[in-house]
This record gives sequence, C-alpha cells and structure tokens, in this order.
Amino acid sequence: MNEIIEKYKNQLIQKRYSKNTIKTYCNYFKDYCAYYNNEKLEDVTTNQINVYILEMIKSKNISISQQNQRINAIKFYYEKVLGREKQYYELHRPNKEHKLPKVLSKNEVKNILNSCNNIKHKCILMLIYSAGLRRSELLNLRISDINSARMVININSAKGRKDRISLLSGNLLQLLRQYYKKYKPKKYLFEGQKGGKYSATSVANILKKAALKAGIVKNVTPHMLRHSFATHLLEQGTDLRYIQELLGHNSSKTTEIYTHVSKRAIDKIKNPVDDFF
Repeated sequence: MNEIIEKYKNQLIQKRYSKNTIKTYCNYFKDYCAYYNNEKLEDVTTNQINVYILEMIKSKNISISQQNQRINAIKFYYEKVLGREKQYYELHRPNKEHKLPKVLSKNEVKNILNSCNNIKHKCILMLIYSAGLRRSELLNLRISDINSARMVININSAKGRKDRISLLSGNLLQLLRQYYKKYKPKKYLFEGQKGGKYSATSVANILKKAALKAGIVKNVTPHMLRHSFATHLLEQGTDLRYIQELLGHNSSKTTEIYTHVSKRAIDKIKNPVDDFF
C-alpha cells in the first residue's frame, strides 16, 4: 500500500498540483486504500467505489464538496496513475450547492481596517481587499510583485497556474512603503518572525481579531474580503468582464454570482410597504 500511495503522490507532484491539493488527495486516497485493503485496487468496480462513497456519507456525514473531492482523488488514481479512460468511471456526483458569497459592507471593511494598529496587519488585510486576492496569493507575493510604476500587483502562478495583474491602491502603496522600512522583508512581501512565508492561520486570526474589535460579531474570513471587493466594484458600475480578469476567474459564470448579492439593482426597487408611511 505504501508503494501505491507514494506512486500516487509522485504523480500529483509531476502534474504540478498545489501542496494543499496533494495533501487532501493523498489523505482521501489513503482512506480509500484502507477501505479496500484486502482487494486489488485495479479490480475494484465503479459500483464498489459508489458503495465506498455512500459509506463515507453515512459514517462521516461528509459535505457535497468533500464528496466531490474524494471522487476526484479516486478518479486521479485510475485515470492518471493507471492511465485508464475517463469514461470508465462514471461515478454518481451530487449537484453542487449554489450558495451566495458572504460579503461585508464598505463601512464594515473600513471599520476593520481602522481597527488595525499594527501596520503589517493593516497592509495584509488592505491588500487582500483592495486587490481581491485569495489568501494563498497574498502569502506567495514577493516584494518585486508590487509594481508601483504601473500601479498594479503581479499575481504569479495563481489558481490554475495562471498569472494575472490586479489593482494597486495609491493609499496602500504609501502604507506598504512605511511597512517595508519597518519590517524589511527579504524575499516574500509578508514573512513570519523566522523568515519564510507568513502563516495562513495568522492571516485568519488577524482578521478575526480586527473584526471583533470593529464590533462585527459574524464570522469574517479572508475570502469574504475578496468577495466584498468584487461586489463593491460591481456596485460602483465596473464592467463584469474587468472584475472577472481581476479575480482570475476562468468563466464569466463564476463572476456572475456577484450580481446576486449586489445592491445596485435592489436599491432601485421601491419597497411597497413604504407606501404605508
């Protein structure tokens, strides 16, 4: 089994999957291997795989997202490691949940940023919001990625191994210059106390504390800042195609979800109850 898992992991690395995806897929594949430990994996049928997925739903109450990830992890073994045809494994997949992104108001974002006394923490949160970054993209930023001549931020090898640029705020640039003089990062724009990339957990904790200090009781995540950036751009009239490019979405359908949470159209609708007063 160890040899199979090692071969599986090496194939993921060769395909240049992200570290998080490699870790997730390997963990799920180990579970799968353990479940069919007494059988040859090459002989496991599609029906047996579906039985395994059903067992995971019943025993571990896995989410729809995790169910799809587990299916993808299994499919990777048969299709990429063993080189079988894709059509061979027609696994039952659930319909994706269509949840609206949770966003903050401009005032809430302002209060969060104002509650940060630490300049490094303020730069981190302001950068995620003002450029619509994913947390991983922020952590991978290097000093040279801040292009003050063009007032853009270079985001390299983002999700899907794509490069893109996003907005660089003039106010943020001034703050970043003050931060650089104080902290003097060497390689990455934001580094830990012992050097190297800044911790993803620390980013979440910074935001959590800032939100509580700003009097916001709901759970605020770094990705909510990215959602808020996109929604606020849409509300101020920015073309959806530009927002798609700034966020690095492959499909315009992904970006269109922000039209469902934007107040731009809703604000034009008169509520009938207001006629009573």
